[in-house]
Order: sequence, then structure tokens, then C-alpha cells
Amino acid sequence: QVQLVESGGGLVQAGGSLRLACAASGRTFSTYVMGWFRQAPGKEREFIARIRWSTGTTYYADSVKGRFTISRDNAKNTVYLQMNSLKPEDTAVYYCAASSGFSIDYTIAQTYSYWGQGTQVTVSS
Repeated sequence: QVQLVESGGGLVQAGGSLRLACAASGRTFSTYVMGWFRQAPGKEREFIARIRWSTGTTYYADSVKGRFTISRDNAKNTVYLQMNSLKPEDTAVYYCAASSGFSIDYTIAQTYSYWGQGTQVTVSS
């Protein structure tokens, strides 16, 4: 079955960087769209970025545009989220998700069928 395993979270000071990884397995993802979401305590799950596996085209939430970069490594079946200039408000559990790639709106959580377990990112001020 499909498995998504995130790694790379941790504690970082404001202005610092982290790189999250999402290792995907269980099927061929060439037609899939991969997304990153985050959820802070007491808040809704928030879309961060997505990438279409086949073409590498990306899309970002305004809150992270210019600071975060999503990418994929086809050989490793892994999607990355490079996070720079981190702010305390970026503190959340970050989730990787996979969608079959036949949807219209990839900014909503309901579009994604598969989810990782999440990794905690904490940014101190």
C-alpha cells in the first residue's frame, strides 16, 4: 500500500532553515501531485505547496512564497520542502500528502488520498 514517511523536522531559531523529506512508496507516483500541509495547535490544516511529479510544476501558498521550495527526486521517490527564513508562525506539524492527479484544486486537504504521519517543526523567537 502507499506509504509516505516524513523526516527532517526539529527545533530551529527564527531566520534559520530546515529541509523536510517525504519518502513515498507503494506505487508509481508519476501521475501524482504531492503536497505539503501544516497544522498548528487549534488551527485548520493549511496548504503550503504542491508539485506535480511528472512535470515538476509547483504552486505555493502566499504565506510561504519566496521562503519555501518544494522539489522532488525521481530516483529516490522523495519530495522535499526546503524552508528558509523561518518564522515563529511557521511552527506546526508538517504533513506530506499524495493525490492521484485528476483533481482541480490541490490546495484543499480533501483532494489528497494519502498522508504521512507528520513531522514537528518548531521555530523559536
